[in-house]
Amino acid sequence: MANINDVSRLANVSKATVSRVLSGSRGVKEESRLAVMQAVETLQYKPSVIAQSLSTQSTGCIGVICAAENINQSTGYLHALEKELRLNQKYLLLRFATDAAGLAHSVNEIGRGLCDAMIVIGARFELPPLPENVITIDCLDEDSDRSIHFDRSFAAETACQYVLQQGRRQIALINAENGETAGQILQGYHQALEKFLLPYDRRLVHSGEQALAQLLAQNVPFNALLVPDDARAQDALRQLAQHGRAVPASVMVFSLDSTLPPGISAVPAITYPLETLAQTAMALLAGQFSANAGSPVRGQLSIPF
Repeated sequence: MANINDVSRLANVSKATVSRVLSGSRGVKEESRLAVMQAVETLQYKPSVIAQSLSTQSTGCIGVICAAENINQSTGYLHALEKELRLNQKYLLLRFATDAAGLAHSVNEIGRGLCDAMIVIGARFELPPLPENVITIDCLDEDSDRSIHFDRSFAAETACQYVLQQGRRQIALINAENGETAGQILQGYHQALEKFLLPYDRRLVHSGEQALAQLLAQNVPFNALLVPDDARAQDALRQLAQHGRAVPASVMVFSLDSTLPPGISAVPAITYPLETLAQTAMALLAGQFSANAGSPVRGQLSIPF
């Protein structure tokens, strides 16, 4: 197995120059840099992660903390993030949290020399104060240039427009449970109803674990059902089948947040480009803020094949 001495000899440069090239340091002549990179490729040299961390004070590791309550949605993000991290020669250190105290503990634990930065995914609880080297994805927090959040209002309005185009005019909504996301979804729902001159019926809007059971118990007619995410969509399909409501013949179910690839979901959905989100996360971690930093991400309408 090749080592740094082999690279140094083949490139005809010092070991210090090899180290500077591999760590991305400036002040290296272009011809030396090219010679080192060519030697690395020829020898298939893989630098020691431990040695690099000692010399650069960098672990090369990114901590990812997933909210346990939203783990089904977070799985898609993990795959995309792990791929993007590998492309950037970074490693993923995974933790889970169930509440603000658990999240604070994880941030404190892995932030002390185990990783260079952290990503928090899918937290529906109020976030504790976070260090500057932490970014958030799809969390309940204030909009900032260190967060990636979604345009829930756009998702709900797009969903309503789609089901209306399918001839469904009695649209029920199972809303999210937290205030911020729920408010955005309800706003988009209202905007779509107003646009198509449909009355708002509060009996068709519910939230919480028993939301669909409460809706069905009211015996209020509906032929379309919007739900917050894929997990609630699967639960809705099961409950509707138990009540003899055929999908999509009797009721069209629509997921407002899907991490499945376009066309794979069993129901129409708003999907989010996971690879793009992962790339955005890496840019935020690197401090490469775009002109749209902090702007909500809009999903795309996805129809089952």
